[in-house]
Amino acid sequence: MLVSGRVQGVYFRYFTERKAEELGVVGSVKNLDTGHVEIIAEADDETLNAFIRWCHKGPITARVDSVDISELASDTPLTAFVRN
Repeated sequence: MLVSGRVQGVYFRYFTERKAEELGVVGSVKNLDTGHVEIIAEADDETLNAFIRWCHKGPITARVDSVDISELASDTPLTAFVRN
């Protein structure tokens, strides 16, 4: 996912990591030089959909304008959620 809006400098990555751990999502979150936040997430469909819904809102400190979602194929299983 690429999240745009006021999503850097507002603890978006921190709260994303907490929400992922709460739901049991594995993957990563990091700031990009473009001002976007990149999220890689893996979970069962129901859990992933709940996480995506949360990402459309984000924490109260953020303003999410859009979330662009792309599906990626990976041969390496993810085992934790990491904030970069």
